[in-house]
Amino acid sequence: MPRGQGSSVSVPEKPKVDERVSSDEDNSRHRRSAYLLLGLLVVFLHGSWSVYCTQFASLPFPLDAEQAGKRGFSEASALEHVKYLTGLGPHPVGSDSLDLAVQYVYAEAEKIKKTAHWDVDVQLELFHTDIGANRLAGGLFNGKTLLYSDLKHVILRIVPKYLPEAEENLILVSSHIDTVSTTGGAGDCSSCVGVMLELARGVSQWAHGFKSGVLFLFNTGEEEGLDGAHSFITQHHWRNSVRFAVDLEAMGISGKSTLFQGTHHWALESFAAVAKYPSAQIATQDIFLSGAIKSATDFQIYQEVAGLPGLDFAYTDTTSVYHTKNDKMELLKPGSLQHIGENMLSFLLHAASSPKFMKDAHQAKQESTEEKKAIFFDVLGMYMVVYSQKLATMFHNSIIFQSLLIWGTSLLMGGRPGLVSFGISCLSIILMLIFSVFLPVVVAFALPHICPFPVSFVANPWLVIGLFGSPALLGAFIGQHIGFIFLKKHIKQVYSRTKPGLTGNTLDYIVGLEAERWIYKSGFVQWLIVLILGTYLKVGASYVALIWLVSPAFAYGLMEATLSPVRSPKQLKVFTLVLALAVPVVSSAGLFIRMVDVMVGSIVRADRNPGGLPDWIGNVVVAVGIAIVISFTFVYLLSYVHISGAKRTLLSVLCALFGLALILVSSGIVPAFTDDIARPVNVVHVVDTTRMEDGNTEPLSYISLFSNTPGKLTNELTDLSGEEFSCGRNMTIDFVTFTMKYGCRSYKGSNVGWSKSEVPVLHVESDSATDNARTTVVSVDTKSSTRWTLAINKQEIDDFTIQVDSEELVQLGGKSEVDRWHTIQFAGGKSSPTKFQLTLFWSGNVTHTSAEEAKSQDSPLLLKLRTDVDRVTPMVATVLEKLPSWCTPFGKSTSPYTLAFLTALPVNI
Repeated sequence: MPRGQGSSVSVPEKPKVDERVSSDEDNSRHRRSAYLLLGLLVVFLHGSWSVYCTQFASLPFPLDAEQAGKRGFSEASALEHVKYLTGLGPHPVGSDSLDLAVQYVYAEAEKIKKTAHWDVDVQLELFHTDIGANRLAGGLFNGKTLLYSDLKHVILRIVPKYLPEAEENLILVSSHIDTVSTTGGAGDCSSCVGVMLELARGVSQWAHGFKSGVLFLFNTGEEEGLDGAHSFITQHHWRNSVRFAVDLEAMGISGKSTLFQGTHHWALESFAAVAKYPSAQIATQDIFLSGAIKSATDFQIYQEVAGLPGLDFAYTDTTSVYHTKNDKMELLKPGSLQHIGENMLSFLLHAASSPKFMKDAHQAKQESTEEKKAIFFDVLGMYMVVYSQKLATMFHNSIIFQSLLIWGTSLLMGGRPGLVSFGISCLSIILMLIFSVFLPVVVAFALPHICPFPVSFVANPWLVIGLFGSPALLGAFIGQHIGFIFLKKHIKQVYSRTKPGLTGNTLDYIVGLEAERWIYKSGFVQWLIVLILGTYLKVGASYVALIWLVSPAFAYGLMEATLSPVRSPKQLKVFTLVLALAVPVVSSAGLFIRMVDVMVGSIVRADRNPGGLPDWIGNVVVAVGIAIVISFTFVYLLSYVHISGAKRTLLSVLCALFGLALILVSSGIVPAFTDDIARPVNVVHVVDTTRMEDGNTEPLSYISLFSNTPGKLTNELTDLSGEEFSCGRNMTIDFVTFTMKYGCRSYKGSNVGWSKSEVPVLHVESDSATDNARTTVVSVDTKSSTRWTLAINKQEIDDFTIQVDSEELVQLGGKSEVDRWHTIQFAGGKSSPTKFQLTLFWSGNVTHTSAEEAKSQDSPLLLKLRTDVDRVTPMVATVLEKLPSWCTPFGKSTSPYTLAFLTALPVNI
């Protein structure tokens, strides 16, 4: 970077000393007061919060039907649809309530057809899918085959009359009607369905001027593994006419629906050009594609299976209610549906009316991977920035090259003293990060031992400011101050040798000023390293590092740097800091706060194998995330504190904030969970035949209690004291898709609510071996269940096929595995088949288990089967009723329903 005032440079002649620093009285007068620095801290934090509120919490005014007009978007009208669908309660695949939901959407679509513009052709279908198999390559679906049957979708196609080519060029808008079994799904995704119905009504009044058509797909089966989107894109006769896909989703409830995935530069530019309230963040795409968020949307089907360009939108507010009972109408913020509705209506009208848009969509598959990618983000929710990945790489490389050149030249001119100062300033970065992470992590480890719940801040995320933010900021300052002390010691030695005329307090003061400048410039180094790594790995959010590097460097160069090597350093100007941080705060402070908020909300379902994670893990993840953000964003601000009299005041304020937050969570004054932000606790009636030795042995039946939130179930059991639950790690249950490693179990009343006729059967039809090739045919009868999971031991089985009524549903080849198991998940409607034929082809180089080992409790299994029944047995109903109101069941595609049957087939069959 540019040589600043007072760079540590050896100079042969004795320089003149600036008169302004020659007086001890002046030195003390020029020190920054604690009030000034605390004011700067408050302005920085308040500015960051204001940016967050403007960018993510500022919503448009909701319109009713009269205000929106015939061709506009009305949130009030969309909410009527959401209200009806949510009122049906949970409507998962195969339920009567889902049939009612589909009928409602179809009836509303018929109304749209009848009221469409006279020059618009509206076609409506109730698409009933055939049985199908979905085997995606990546993400959550590695090692899985997803089967489905008897799904119903509502499909509405809107095209202009007298323009036949529009029927062959369709823009797909998609979302799902179904929910998981634990929620009415106001956010996920009844809100999306309501928005789509209102969009379709509006589009039907405009489509007479379109050059292409718009197809609205209201699918079912998304929650069971994106089955609905897959069935449409592989079975429906309109699938080959789709050129572009838009997916609407929810990973929380309400707020702004953010564009978090986009495939092509031109598509993103089209949206940015017309969106009234743009909300888009490529950082969420980076995180989503990295696998850090264990989720998927229908967009993966449209991109991976169909190869379509497109855009993916999702609500991310209050992610803690995702797939729980609290995904309800009351938490939908006014203006949320208006926001996405107006954005999408503008985009669809623009895209469907533009010949260029469809031409770009046709050419999308011919573009190279580099040409497709783009960087995108919004500024304060008012303006959207889009530029290509290729341009970003060129620009980043240019900045990196210039930065390295300036630093190299500066260090070369500074000689050995400058090089040592640079090394110590880099050490301060490392120490800052280490201490910033260390202190909040210590707190994270301690919280489970002093608070009623290990994760004690989910319902009140603001508590993390005191619990982790204060220790992280304190640690960042301590680490930076240690580097500052080393810098002062080194620079003092240099000045004593090169400027012998400086003595006493004057020397200490000038040395402090010089060290302060190096500490400030160390921020350039850390963000330059991040920019280099991000550019090399092609991380879309690298633009954040670019802004945090260029803006402070520009402010320093404009306000502080000088080409004169003989002038003594001066105190950094406060205006330099304000100028340096203005653009970075406006561009990314809201993003940082949103990422922490999503992280906190996701902790409630972090334990994918309940009991598999330690109690402190959720706290540590949040603490480390906050520490990293603070260490990187406060590096410039903290550099102003070291030579001021504010160090003790800063320490006192941070300790007071931490102490207050700790008192609030440890005493229970502020609850860890509430009725609206509840802890996921699943109650499952398990009927287990896995270890039955003969047909006369009764199945093992019990009620299981477990949670995906780290921590034991001690507090929950206080309301279940009479239900005879015992808890521990000896209650392990293999649910096929996951293993419950800690939970509670009760045998009370578990013998009612199910019958032996519902127990699934794995029966060996034939077992033959010829020429070292062994083949086994197994019949699978899931009885009354049309939702089941089967795991196949890939260490023993090389390949397999599945037949349904003599139709080969899954063919040979392409079977991946995870932890030596390949998993088949099936979900379908009430008319789905329940009998399947599984043909297993054994691996030729496996050492098989002996009969004695097979009879032991630890003998390996060949097949594991879990069937689910969406029924609440009497004991489960009792437990659910007695659970505290701050508990809620949590649903997902891999979780069992409230009644689950387990069975298995040993390797030695």
